[in-house]
Amino acid sequence: MTRPRLYMVVNEDRFFLSHRKEIAVEAQNRGYDVLVVCKDTGRRKEVEDLGLRMLDMPINPTGTALREERLTYKFLLKLYRRDKPDLVHHVGLKNILWGGLAAKRAKVPGVVNAVSGLGVLFSGKKPGMMARIVMSVIKYSCRREGLTVIFQNHEDQNLFTRHHIVREDQCAFIKGSGVDLNRLAYTPDPGGSPIRIIFTARMVKEKGILVLIEAAERLRGDMEGKVEFILCGDLSANPKAISRAELESLCDGHYIQWLGYRSDVRQLLEQSHIMAFPSYYREGVPKSLIEACAIGRPIVTTLSYGCKDTVVDGENGFLVPTHDSVALAERLRLLIDDADLRVRMGRKGREKAEREFSLTDVVKRHIEIYNDLCGR
Repeated sequence: MTRPRLYMVVNEDRFFLSHRKEIAVEAQNRGYDVLVVCKDTGRRKEVEDLGLRMLDMPINPTGTALREERLTYKFLLKLYRRDKPDLVHHVGLKNILWGGLAAKRAKVPGVVNAVSGLGVLFSGKKPGMMARIVMSVIKYSCRREGLTVIFQNHEDQNLFTRHHIVREDQCAFIKGSGVDLNRLAYTPDPGGSPIRIIFTARMVKEKGILVLIEAAERLRGDMEGKVEFILCGDLSANPKAISRAELESLCDGHYIQWLGYRSDVRQLLEQSHIMAFPSYYREGVPKSLIEACAIGRPIVTTLSYGCKDTVVDGENGFLVPTHDSVALAERLRLLIDDADLRVRMGRKGREKAEREFSLTDVVKRHIEIYNDLCGR
């Protein structure tokens, strides 16, 4: 019997490796012929070392130039028409937009669209003109059978169903991309001094970096020398990104440190006491917060999309309003001053990760969706 062809389309190889590789490997093990379609940022060998094939895709993940967008669409249309895959899995809004349209025109039998947050485009109180155009195109491409749309939070799902972009029976709910609970085992609060407050994400303003720095400055008079704020993440080409010069001007290298990209995030989490993530970005469910839950770190995050799905306020952390550095500083102070509270909340976070964020469960659910669409 011919192995069904599954094409997984993501923005970049590094995102695939951090968020989707386990799904692709398991699908390959289950008899699918998997091709990873993404921008090659230099990590192709890591993908191929997993036993997977990879195809470099022309895409600017944060761009809006019409010429670049047309190039991505035409590439996917040509690929789907030529190879005739049985199933395509588009991850992220841009790939859903162009991949969904290409799959409809090429008559691909099965399509999975994974909405992993709506990002900057939908960050306003109401969708702007560009967002409405994107929604219209996606609505057109979703008028088909053989389609499943995966949502990570209920707000995104409600937006898509309220605007009749997808039907209720086309929706699946998977809360985040999961975490390996064995690799990120519970680690007790490290104790000692200084207390390390960690933030891990790309350096995009809407992730709340400037709000966190403002909260740190509010605490500096009492906490400098006793606390360190650790910002871990690479610069971004996102229009809302913070520049290197701005970051370096705001971070003194001691009380507030920017580490840049790091491959040892797990070790940094283990060495930290608190996760702070004051995002107002339109998240799916942030992997940073899922990982903090698994390690057993209390979280201070916002009531924003996706973020609030990782915390029960007062149980495994605190939820604060977006843009509110005063509330953020107050909650951080509580955790800085109370080691027992940190430990209790960290244990509750681990329990939540075991209930809700198991990577094993996430992978299993994806394979079920693939099998259903392929009639296996």
